[in-house]
Amino acid sequence: MTANDVIYGINGPVVTVKNTRTFSMMEMVYVGDSRLVGEIIGINDKFTTIQVYEETTGLRPGDPVYGTGAPMNVLLGPGIMDNIFDGIERPLKAIEETSGSFISRGAAVSSLDLEREWDVTMKVKVGDTLKAGQIYATCPETAIIEHRFLVPPDVNGTVKKTAKNGKYRLMDVIAVLEDENGNEHELTLCQKWPIRSARPCEERLPATVPLITGQRVIDTMFPVSKGGTAAIPGGFGTGKTMTQHQLAKWCDADIIVYVGCGERGNEMSQVLDEFSELIDPKSGRPMTDRTVLIANTSNMPVAAREASIYTGLTLAEYYRDMGYHVAIMADSTSRWAEALREISGRLEEMPAEEGFPAYLPSRLSEFYERAGRVDALCGSEGSVTIIGAVSPQGSDFSEPVTQNTKRFTRCFWALDKSLAYARHYPAINWMNSYSEYFTDLDPWFRDNLGEDFIKYRNKITSILHEESSLMEIVKLIGSDVLPDDQKLVIETAKAVRVGFLQQNAFHADDTFVPLEKQKLMMKAILHLYNRSKRIIAASIPISRIMELGLFERLAKMKYDIPNNKPEMFDQLISDINTALSTLVDS
Repeated sequence: MTANDVIYGINGPVVTVKNTRTFSMMEMVYVGDSRLVGEIIGINDKFTTIQVYEETTGLRPGDPVYGTGAPMNVLLGPGIMDNIFDGIERPLKAIEETSGSFISRGAAVSSLDLEREWDVTMKVKVGDTLKAGQIYATCPETAIIEHRFLVPPDVNGTVKKTAKNGKYRLMDVIAVLEDENGNEHELTLCQKWPIRSARPCEERLPATVPLITGQRVIDTMFPVSKGGTAAIPGGFGTGKTMTQHQLAKWCDADIIVYVGCGERGNEMSQVLDEFSELIDPKSGRPMTDRTVLIANTSNMPVAAREASIYTGLTLAEYYRDMGYHVAIMADSTSRWAEALREISGRLEEMPAEEGFPAYLPSRLSEFYERAGRVDALCGSEGSVTIIGAVSPQGSDFSEPVTQNTKRFTRCFWALDKSLAYARHYPAINWMNSYSEYFTDLDPWFRDNLGEDFIKYRNKITSILHEESSLMEIVKLIGSDVLPDDQKLVIETAKAVRVGFLQQNAFHADDTFVPLEKQKLMMKAILHLYNRSKRIIAASIPISRIMELGLFERLAKMKYDIPNNKPEMFDQLISDINTALSTLVDS
């Protein structure tokens, strides 16, 4: 590869070249003798502007720039699972073996192991006609993930040659297609795809299936669909990362892509250590067998942070096209937006609100719109669900990243600092959060859990909102002046908050709760509320009801009743009836 031109100016990660006829927009280039990875982000009649994804210290005017003629892309193939990449898909484990604990600039390591052999099973024979996206071979990538080799989206044709079942490396040709023009296309175990382009699908499907997480406040109160988008905004210490960890472990997605975008290095190292020790509750295998980790810490080059979420999205779409349901956790999009702001400043662009570039909303929309549940080209259903954490400074949800994120996500799980400090986890504030998926998902809940589930949820929500209004009065004049029926609302809402919304991730039964148990828990709370309401209407004071200890028992039912024994709720309701009947009789 010969140098196309030389560097004219350097400003942090932004490098300019005088020649403008050599390069094309969004082309991937190598900068300097160290061959630092970069991307063309601007061309005018005088200069070409390059965004460099590595540290530019040591570069000088006159150093060479090498063009590739291709956009910024990633290598897709077996070996992605159980791996840790940086923001531009460089494998950190392989780099550590060659350069030690610190990543050297221009580290030329293949994204995937080119020498490893994979046990390939062919799915086609000579004479078969293949369309773009169809599966032509498979291999076991991990103990629980089957890697399905897909015809590239721009290739169609008839199979002219196939290899036998056996062990092959990534670059080995295992099939040859001939298109209608007589051109031959060699199919290997890998392909490349530009990170900023969405991969095509056959058809986008409506958001009618929920992503089951086992977290009551999410599944019941603010559900998200498979292929949906959700934002988790919260200040420092409110539990954004831990909430995403819990979702990654327990949600019913087949594959997890975790993007640590601009997070602290010690926090990312903790994530890597924890994920390697976690056991997947579905398979009993290590969690890493179905997880891809992209680690781009705050001390890594800022430009690579901007590329990291696109890298994660492209990997997620690749597995979606195989027919898997993928959940991508982006932690956090605020750090990504800060990278946009820094690069925009280097480019001397006109700043918008709080210094962020004017194109921040469009970049956020480009990110979230790549979520979706689809009929993939291979004929199977797959999905990409995006759950993005937002880190507003000072927990100010009116800042630009949070406000623009709300425009493009349909689920908003607002974390509350006061709840977190009170050890109420997940610290999702039920007054500030919302989900726009109810209309789409209610038919699914109705078919699988019955009409009662929706009725219970609506009543629980009503009680929580009524309590919020009453607490404004209590703060002014105290609770003693409230009539008993309003005191009952406050006591019931407390049972909802402590017994239902609060969840213990370290308890075997409470860390993940099936939807059926969630329904029965709501039923028990509302049963006590309705019976107590009738008793109070008969002029029996609420203090007599409180003496029975029934509300305290409801707060402990999440621990006392195992997930696999829903019939115990019948006994709980029977005990409530007996205790209240005794009170009425007396």
